[in-house]
Amino acid sequence: MTGLGQFGVMYYAVNSQISPGLASLVVQTQVFFTVGFAMFFAKERLRLYQVVSLMVAMVGLLIIALHTDATTTFLGLALVVFAGLSWGAANTVSRQAGNINMLSYVVWASAFSIPPLLLLSLVFEGGWTQIQGSIASASLGAWAGVLWQSWGNTLFGYAAWGWLLSKHPAAVVAPAPLLVPIFGMGASAFFLSEPLPAWKIVAAGLVIAGLVVNLFWPTIEGRLRRYAP
Repeated sequence: MTGLGQFGVMYYAVNSQISPGLASLVVQTQVFFTVGFAMFFAKERLRLYQVVSLMVAMVGLLIIALHTDATTTFLGLALVVFAGLSWGAANTVSRQAGNINMLSYVVWASAFSIPPLLLLSLVFEGGWTQIQGSIASASLGAWAGVLWQSWGNTLFGYAAWGWLLSKHPAAVVAPAPLLVPIFGMGASAFFLSEPLPAWKIVAAGLVIAGLVVNLFWPTIEGRLRRYAP
């Protein structure tokens, strides 16, 4: 689900249907799917501040949906939301796996994405000849990206992520990647000259505000109670 549904679909969308910076923001719809699955399968309950935080983030995503253009099509938006759904489903499966070695889990789970990703590559990238040519002419930067994606992001990142999901409620852990758009949109603007109009900044601010409320409200509430007369 992660290798195919999240990365395979999202990378296709980023290639032609949505800008990388916005994709890093929209894929955070995984929060809603993860929390929703946790409520359905694990019977977790949301507190009022968690509902508020999710609604604030949803407004930010709605702003993006209302600003589709040549660089961000509705198809691209839908594909990245589907990637968020796949991520949420993968989170749920990881939680259901229980107390296991998450590094081994990620390694073996990733192996299952190879056949469908290879099939998609053959269908959308022109067959073996073009794939072989792409591999032969790949730049050092491309191989560095593959190295980071396979070792840093997948092996370390998802093993740590799965461990956190197995130890803490989904509503607490799932919003943490909302920090990704800060780096995603910033890097996209710096390296790819992606424009940052006011509506993008407002949308990102709302999504990040939802994260802040979800993560820090329990601490703030606890301190208010401690110092209350």
